[in-house]
Amino acid sequence: MEQIRATITSVGHYLPEDRLTNLDLEKLVDTNDEWIRTRTGIKERRILKDPEKATSYMAAKAAKEALETAGLSPEQVDVLIVATVTPDYIFPSTACLVQEAIGATNAFAFDLSAACSGFIYALTTGATFIESGRYKNVLVIGADKMSSIIDYTDRTTCILFGDGAGAVLLQPSTDGTGIMDSIHYSEGDTNCHLVQKGGGSRYPASLETIANHMHYIKQDGKAVFKKATVGMADVSAEIMERNNLQADDVAWLVPHQANLRIIDATARRMGLGMNKVMINIERYGNTTGATIPLCLYDWKDQLKNGESIILTAFGGGFTWGAVYLTWGGT
Repeated sequence: MEQIRATITSVGHYLPEDRLTNLDLEKLVDTNDEWIRTRTGIKERRILKDPEKATSYMAAKAAKEALETAGLSPEQVDVLIVATVTPDYIFPSTACLVQEAIGATNAFAFDLSAACSGFIYALTTGATFIESGRYKNVLVIGADKMSSIIDYTDRTTCILFGDGAGAVLLQPSTDGTGIMDSIHYSEGDTNCHLVQKGGGSRYPASLETIANHMHYIKQDGKAVFKKATVGMADVSAEIMERNNLQADDVAWLVPHQANLRIIDATARRMGLGMNKVMINIERYGNTTGATIPLCLYDWKDQLKNGESIILTAFGGGFTWGAVYLTWGGT
């Protein structure tokens, strides 16, 4: 019996039109373009300014593009997963809102929260539905409106994040392409080095939480940087070793776009030249769940059937991991 794998057959994206450049940020906080670029690699990021539009709007746009590219009707979608840390509401799920927006009336839908690792966690989850043989069309979306939880008086975080969405369609494959392996890790960050404290059941919204800026993201940059650098590099090397891959076997590394120095360290650990690394952080910043699918979208015309690709990410939680796949074409 042929082994069923989940392969990416289509990608879609959405990016807001408004750009927030480093020069713009110089007017808001004590920073400058050179400092931001040399430490992060970011030049600008996209911001969804319309207060009437949220994460589900961007996710639906990306999903529709992926379906149109694949020539698939929304009614044919079986499962819809949205990886996000900025849901429209605590409930209903953003995935359910996207389901209604695109007309995926036959799909069941749910959100997955793993911060910046959310997309690769969701991708692996979606793959299991395909591999079971029970489902044929799974939409996996990474989308975040990070501007909604950013304090633009906090220079340690406001320089890093942007808004955007990316989507992939997973379908069954028996030709040897698809998701071959994945490794995921979690480590409870009880010190909350990367956190949005307000709004949950521990610190429900109140005048006090608002006054203390607890509904904005907070980060211990040094602690997160150190953990992310080691985590992404080690898990990427581990998945190569487990699958007997040498650097020459890997066509592309698709890293989470958090920091150019973390990306560089990961590539060096894998023995890859930067010509094999997808990098768009300079244009979009860190879009959290959307960074990896946005890279796949930007490079989709360069990807060749059967190429070995490694996706890797690190996020709050702490969460991290890597996915090894062979490209199935779009």
